[in-house]
Amino acid sequence: MFEFLAAALLALAPAQVISRFPAPEARQGVAVDAGFIYAVDNAQIAKYDRKTGAKVAHFKGDPVKFPHMNSCAVIGAELICAGSNYPATPMQSQVEVFDPRTLNHLRTIPLGRQPGSLTFVDRRSGSWWAGFANYDARGGEPGRDHTFTTLIRFDDQWRPLDTWTFPPEVLALMAPSSASGGAFGADGRLYVTGHDLPELYVLEAPKGGGVLKRVATIEIAVEGQAIAFDRSAPGVLFGISRGKREVVAMKLPPMGEE
Repeated sequence: MFEFLAAALLALAPAQVISRFPAPEARQGVAVDAGFIYAVDNAQIAKYDRKTGAKVAHFKGDPVKFPHMNSCAVIGAELICAGSNYPATPMQSQVEVFDPRTLNHLRTIPLGRQPGSLTFVDRRSGSWWAGFANYDARGGEPGRDHTFTTLIRFDDQWRPLDTWTFPPEVLALMAPSSASGGAFGADGRLYVTGHDLPELYVLEAPKGGGVLKRVATIEIAVEGQAIAFDRSAPGVLFGISRGKREVVAMKLPPMGEE
C-alpha cells in the first residue's frame, strides 16, 4: 500500500541550502523573522541578528518551569513556543509566550492533558493549530505509541475544534519518535519534520478533521527537529542541525500542481 501511495506523490527536487549559521542553542528548533533568528534549547532561547551574527538577547529559564520548549514561531507581535513536560509522564503541555524584541517571558497558557506532548504551534485562518507527539519509548505513555501523533485545531480560547491523525506511511518514517516540527507554508499546506530523518513531509488537512494527506516528501539538509518559515521570503525554510549546533536556511522546490 505504501508503495502505491508513494507513486502518487509529487516528485520534488531536494531543498537547496542558502546559509548555515552557528548557534550553540540550536538543539530543539528555530524561529525566524525578517531581521532575527531565535535558536531554541529546552529552557532557553537565543536571539541573533541575521546580518551580523551577533547575539542580541537571551532567555534562560528555570528548567523545572521550562523543561522542554520544542519549537517557536513569531506570530504577530509575539514569539509563541510549544512546551511540555517531556520526558515526564503523564504528559502535560503548555504554550509559552515571549516578547520577541527582548525575549521577556509574557505568559504561560496551560493546555493540561492532551492526546500527546505539544511539539509545535502555528496560526492559520483565525485558528491555532497544534501538533501533539507520542513516542514508543522514552516520554511515551502506556497504551500509546508514535501512531497516536495528532494535529488539533483550536479556537482562541484553546478549545479543540477539529482533529487529524497522521498518514500511516509518515508515522512509519518517524518511528519510534514523532513529529518534532510543523509550520504552514504560504500555499496553505502543513510542512512537518520528524525527529531524526533529513525529510520534510508536505501534508494537507481535510476539512473537518480526519487523516492528513501526504502530497510530497522533500529532502532537506537537517535531521528533523523543529522548523520555521521565513515569512519575509516565500519558500525559505529554517531548520537546525542538532549535532553541528547550527541553523540552516533552505530554499524549498516549487510545489507545482497535484
